[in-house]
Amino acid sequence: MEKKVIFNSKIYPYIFLFPQIIISFLFFFWPALIAIWQSFIKEDAFGLNYKFIWFENYIDILKDSNYTNSIITTFILSFSITLLCLSLSLILASLANRIKIGKYIYQTLIICPYAVAPAIAGVLWYFIFSPSVGFLANILNNNGFSWDPNLKENHAIILIIVAATWKQISYNFIFYLASLQAIPKSLLEAAAIDGASPLRRFFDIIIPLISPTTFFLFIMNIIYTFFDTFGIIFTTTQGGPGYSTTNLVYKVYVDGIVNLNLGSSAAQSVILMLFVTIITIFHFKFIEKKVHY
Repeated sequence: MEKKVIFNSKIYPYIFLFPQIIISFLFFFWPALIAIWQSFIKEDAFGLNYKFIWFENYIDILKDSNYTNSIITTFILSFSITLLCLSLSLILASLANRIKIGKYIYQTLIICPYAVAPAIAGVLWYFIFSPSVGFLANILNNNGFSWDPNLKENHAIILIIVAATWKQISYNFIFYLASLQAIPKSLLEAAAIDGASPLRRFFDIIIPLISPTTFFLFIMNIIYTFFDTFGIIFTTTQGGPGYSTTNLVYKVYVDGIVNLNLGSSAAQSVILMLFVTIITIFHFKFIEKKVHY
C-alpha cells in the first residue's frame, strides 16, 4: 500500500520550499538578472559609472571574428567530448557489468577520476602531453610525430578533448552501469535462446532499454562541455595557441576578467545561456520522442 504525505495546513509546503527558493534566487536568478542588465550598459572597470547603450554590446560581439571562432570551437569540443564520453563510458560499463572477480576494484578505479577537479585534470594531462617532460609526448616525438600543443592548434584541441573526456567518463559510467544492471536478465537469456548474437542483443535490447539514461547523459554532457571545461582550458592552453581553444565560457572570462570589458562579457554570458537553453529545449522537443521509457 502506497503511503502519502498529507499536510494539515496549506502553508506547510511553501514553508519547506522557501529555503530552496531563496537559495535559487540568490545564486541563480539574481546573478542572471544582473548579467542581463550589464549586457545593456557600458561601465568602467570599477563599476562606478555606466551608460545605457541598448544592444551595442551584442552588435560588437557579432562583429568580433574571435567570438565567431569561439562558437565554432565550442561546438567542436561539445560534439567530440560528448560522443567520446558516451561511447567509452558505455563500453566500460558493459565490461564492468560482465566481470565477476574483482569487479568492485574495477568499478572504483573508473569512478576515481570523477573526484578530480577539472583544473587538476587539466594539469595532469598537460604534464602527460608536455613536449618537454610528458611521457606520451616523448613517445609521439620518438615515433616521428612532432607533438606540441603550445604551438599547434590541432594538438591543443586534442589535449582539451582528452582531458575533458577522461574527467567526465566516470560520471557517465555510474549511470550506465546502474541502467545495465537494471535490465532483466530474462530478456537477454530469451534473446540468446532465440539465436540472437551478443551484438544483436546489444543493439536491439540493451540500447533501447538504456535510451532514457543516454538521453539524460547527453544533456548533462552538453552542459558539461559548455561550462565545466573552463578549468581544463585555463590550466592547459589558456585559450591558445591564438584563440584555437577559446570556447564561449572562456571568452566570457577573458573579456570580463582579463580585459575588464564587463558589458561585452555580460552580453556573451547571456548568449551562452540562450545557446544552452535552446539546445536543451530542442532535445526535449524532438530527440526525447525517440526515447523508450
